[in-house]
Amino acid sequence: MFTGTRVPLESLFLHLENGVSLDEFLTDFPSVSRKQAVGVLGLAEKIITAKNFQALYATAA
Repeated sequence: MFTGTRVPLESLFLHLENGVSLDEFLTDFPSVSRKQAVGVLGLAEKIITAKNFQALYATAA
């Protein structure tokens, strides 16, 4: 959940996966701030680009 909201983090990723822009997501969920959404995306980027994650992904693929 985004802090202070009832919006699950996965809602952001589902919207983006379906081609919905960040601005439209924020319009759909006004309780989520741009700072919160960008912060989640930044964390996801760090996780996905981490060397340990890349090794895990290569092993699973």
